[in-house]
Amino acid sequence: MPRIDSHQHFWNYDPVAHSWINDDMEIIRQDFLPADLEPILHEYGFNGCIAVQADQTETENHFLLEQAMNNDFVKGVVGWVDFKSANVEDRLAYYKQFDKLKGFRHILQGEADRAYMLNADFKNGIAKLKQFGYTYDILIYTDQLGFTNEFAAAFPDQPFVIDHLAKPDIKSGDIDQWAKDMQAIAQNQNVSCKVSGMVTEADWKKWKYEDFVPYMDVVFEAFGTDRVMYGSDWPVCRVAATYGEMLSIPETYLAKLSATEQSKFWGDNAAKFYGL
Repeated sequence: MPRIDSHQHFWNYDPVAHSWINDDMEIIRQDFLPADLEPILHEYGFNGCIAVQADQTETENHFLLEQAMNNDFVKGVVGWVDFKSANVEDRLAYYKQFDKLKGFRHILQGEADRAYMLNADFKNGIAKLKQFGYTYDILIYTDQLGFTNEFAAAFPDQPFVIDHLAKPDIKSGDIDQWAKDMQAIAQNQNVSCKVSGMVTEADWKKWKYEDFVPYMDVVFEAFGTDRVMYGSDWPVCRVAATYGEMLSIPETYLAKLSATEQSKFWGDNAAKFYGL
């Protein structure tokens, strides 16, 4: 059975391109490449991963595709295109020559316009994904969940996955509004959720397993075991945990599920979603 880490990043560290890496995150101010990740995945029994864009350029797509072409364990790439561009269809068609380019993402969480995904030009670009068989990763903060519900409902045949549980404020324990919004968006059967990035939303120094349980309860109940997938968010997770520490959180939680349900979470759902 496949064991897939559905969300990680590679980069050659650049202080300008990676200006979001602040002083508190100094541990990830360095290069992270497949040779760094492969032994970690091997240690924990994973046979593949999905490399996700961190820089909004098409140069990034080619960098990630190069890593994927040279490393068999990199099973897929989530890249970036300018969805508002008049030639977005041409760009999507261009990427069909690369078998490992599986989908796209835009860093919606960083947009000043919190409803950016409802912009007509942006939606026009998203509407083109389905004809090429591409997925879309939704990277948002919790304040954008309402807009995202409307966005996902507008494209019922488009496969979407929410990255990092939409980044709830685990550190404060604030859960009620996020839970309502996640339950609403999960009604859209075309939306899945990555159980990823949780440690970075908790107290980096003092988190404990129990902090995450209420959030995982909401996600598993709302999306069911067919629409959830594991992601490490490596190397970003390193600001708060080692790979093994981070991995232990969903591992402990999933112990109560059946073997079939567990295998869906650890790889089958990601393989199906990204067409691996």
